[in-house]
Amino acid sequence: MNHKLWAVTATAMLAAAAQAAVTADEAAKLRTTLTPLGAERAANKDGSIPAWDGGLVKPPTGYKNGDPRPDPYPGDKPLLQINAKNMDSHAAKLSDGVKALMKKYPDFRIDVYPSRRPAGAPQYVYDNTFKNATRAKLADNGVEGAFGGIPFPIPKDGYEAIWNHRLAWTGVNTQTPLRVWVMTADGRRSMASGGTQTFRRVYYDPDVAPDKFDGYYALGKFAASEPGSKAGEAILAHDGLNASAPRGLWQYLVGQRRVRKAPSVGYDTPDAVTSGIGLFDEAFNLFGPIDKHELKLIGKKELYIPYNNNRAALAKVADLVTPGTLNPNLVRWELHRVWEVEATLAAGKRHVAAKRKYYIDEDSWQIVLFDGWDAKGELWRTNYALMLTAPDMQGAVLGNVFWGGYDLQTGAYYLNMATNELPVQVKTLPSLQRSFFSPEELANEGTR
Repeated sequence: MNHKLWAVTATAMLAAAAQAAVTADEAAKLRTTLTPLGAERAANKDGSIPAWDGGLVKPPTGYKNGDPRPDPYPGDKPLLQINAKNMDSHAAKLSDGVKALMKKYPDFRIDVYPSRRPAGAPQYVYDNTFKNATRAKLADNGVEGAFGGIPFPIPKDGYEAIWNHRLAWTGVNTQTPLRVWVMTADGRRSMASGGTQTFRRVYYDPDVAPDKFDGYYALGKFAASEPGSKAGEAILAHDGLNASAPRGLWQYLVGQRRVRKAPSVGYDTPDAVTSGIGLFDEAFNLFGPIDKHELKLIGKKELYIPYNNNRAALAKVADLVTPGTLNPNLVRWELHRVWEVEATLAAGKRHVAAKRKYYIDEDSWQIVLFDGWDAKGELWRTNYALMLTAPDMQGAVLGNVFWGGYDLQTGAYYLNMATNELPVQVKTLPSLQRSFFSPEELANEGTR
């Protein structure tokens, strides 16, 4: 496996490694002015972003694993609406992509609700994050010295911030039945794919001792069951922390009846799961290596972002996935602090997105919005995560489900990892065997 497939170039990694971990005095802020994961505890100046109070870490009464999660804030009402007519007065808190959608679709708006900060994590994640602050560093084309928590809760550069996203708390063993919905420019909605996504995040498994961790932080498998033309297809991914655990990707194709390595499942290859509207490295808002771009940490800002969208996840597909954009009546937006990371095409590299801007939620460390520009410098793509609140998962706010993207040039868009109208949402599983995520098991499942 070519080690250049990893997230950063060797030159940038060597330069960043000199910064490495923070001092003990800086890390102490995680127990005072910062949350245990590194966000600012305090409210913003005018109180429109509240202080963090520990998050929602207990499930609602009567909740059963896998049930569609209720809206945690059913009594909230929109504070304001922003559209093309008044966007200029709110421009500083809107991403370029959101402003482009407002200009392109006169009926598109965002309804801004009271800001809520439900993100949390188990105590062992907090404890490990505190340890990681002074021991984790960028090295070996990835990260070393980190386990079981956010690696860089006080990031010094864009690479650290992006690794925080990769290693965000989203549970340990999870499974999600899903459908992928696409909307064409002429207003035709269809299901591009359907199936089951299973994850084992070994990095966060409390039963795995750090000295027994093999460096593969996440194992993932998507098995397609619909439509009939894709039923039986599967993709398997092994993602590692650094070059000592090189990335593994495999596909099972029904027509060939065999498993093969899939090096093309990455970068700017069109993603067949989304009928080609999305790119493979846009999956989950960041999938696979990002070494074709150089990353710069711009800083932190206040931005209107999708958040606490449990209500949208409960909606009927026809009501949510509407012509032009997702139905503005159903999508909740809030003001939050985000980290902005700018990705620009590295010298000598090729990628259809010459520049991207990633916006990472400070509380959950997940990419919630990002925009992409083409080689001509024209804004082309804008992607989103609706952010599902899951108190039953000890405070997880999930940006790796209910995500999608808009092609601003063609007018098409998609919603991926949607469980709307399905009886089961994201559910937690007991510990999964490593063999479940092996290429051999993928082959066995395909031939049954």
